Amino acid sequence: MHDTTLTALAAGLAAGEFSSRELTQALLARIERLDGELNSFITLTAEQALEAADQADAARAAGNAGPLTGVPLALKDLFCTEGVRTSAGSKMLDTFVAPYDATVVEKLKAAGTVSLGKTNMDEFAMGSSNENSFYGAVHNPWHRNAVPGGSSGGSAAAVAAGLVPAAMGTDTGGSIRQPAAFCGITGLKPTYGRVSRYGIIAYASSLDQAGPMARTAEDCARLLTAIAGHDLRDSTSVARGVPDYTQELDAPLAGLRIGLPREYFGEGLDPAVERAVREAIGVFETLGATLREVSLPHTHYAIPAYYVIAPAEASSNLARYDGVRFGHRCDAPADLTDLYKRSRAEGFGEEVKRRILMGTHTLSEGFFDAYYKKAQQVRRLIRQDFLDAFDEVDVLMGPTSPTPAFDLGAKKDPVSMYLQDIYTIAINLAGIPGISVPAGFVGGCPAEGRPAEGRPVGLQILGTHFAEARLLNVAHQFQQATDWHLRRPAIAEETL
Repeated sequence: MHDTTLTALAAGLAAGEFSSRELTQALLARIERLDGELNSFITLTAEQALEAADQADAARAAGNAGPLTGVPLALKDLFCTEGVRTSAGSKMLDTFVAPYDATVVEKLKAAGTVSLGKTNMDEFAMGSSNENSFYGAVHNPWHRNAVPGGSSGGSAAAVAAGLVPAAMGTDTGGSIRQPAAFCGITGLKPTYGRVSRYGIIAYASSLDQAGPMARTAEDCARLLTAIAGHDLRDSTSVARGVPDYTQELDAPLAGLRIGLPREYFGEGLDPAVERAVREAIGVFETLGATLREVSLPHTHYAIPAYYVIAPAEASSNLARYDGVRFGHRCDAPADLTDLYKRSRAEGFGEEVKRRILMGTHTLSEGFFDAYYKKAQQVRRLIRQDFLDAFDEVDVLMGPTSPTPAFDLGAKKDPVSMYLQDIYTIAINLAGIPGISVPAGFVGGCPAEGRPAEGRPVGLQILGTHFAEARLLNVAHQFQQATDWHLRRPAIAEETL
């Protein structure tokens, strides 16, 4: 049961081939047996999961089951979950038990899904490798010495390893798409405002967006249908109807206009990754699509603009964790100043401190206009680049990341780490949707005894605002024509 898709599991539950309790027990056993190699979970909620599975089975017996009733999944440890520790991967919130559910969690519960636990992540979602977690680094299922990507690396690793069929992630600058690419799964970052941010611990409020991570585009379509929608508790949530995102999956791609941004195929892109991505894009020509080169001229400003805006918003959002109102409190403070200093110094990790310092400097008197205001003006230009491109083409395609998954500890310089997000960050600045799908492999993977497969490569597909149905259709048709999404690391093939 572990080596299949969420869609197939939902069909099996509907057909009575197994119960939600049986499925949940099987996956919990896999997590207990195998996650020691990956460290993809922070908290396992076995008791609550079995209770929810029993409720799902009862609902099905009573004829009240929905499309996702009884399907297990996992939640990135950034989603507040009532009665469950919600740590954001940080010592600062190590003992925090959420008193309420995030809207995404509410919607998933209402749909009848079963949460197995909370997945590991870069602290407060700040990172591209999942090495910044207070609970230790997550290991890539394809190669234990490689990173899974970040910040949603725990969710990506758990799905790739067959511990869960799907998981929720969040994406501030590529944190769903990049780990999806590194782990060989499918990850969707919706349009900003498509999914409520209420109850999601904030990193950068104008950039954060929740989305699904699963094996296929079809799985992501089912999950997005469940979690999307307007929420009065989130002022940035868009009042717009939610379609059934599975309805257009089988639409043909004849006449689809695909744009290839020249800035995504230049200096810094690993040649092997480029070959894999171009071969994947060639599949769309056989499906009736046409290709043309386009330009996003302000792409090279995306990383500097992001690392002004995001840390500034992080500095504001994380100011609440002061040892008084929220979070870790130091022992025996000498006075109030000592309480503030030591609580924050002890509670936050190095990367979070670095970004708080950058953001505080950016927002300080004399620097706001020079940095923050200028970065927002650049953001507007980046957004316009995409809008102009979508006047000419239907979707954009390119690599999700310039390299495959790199080794743990390989990137000591923060700037080199930041450059891993060069193809993903602009999408968050513009607020448009994007999806990463498996599109090949680079190199060998002798540690796993699978030299022909190596490390996964992701193809990123971008659309204009609220074009999730089109992106899912395009991704699904690609997956109908290829088998990259069917490949599994050795750990996923292990049976108990």
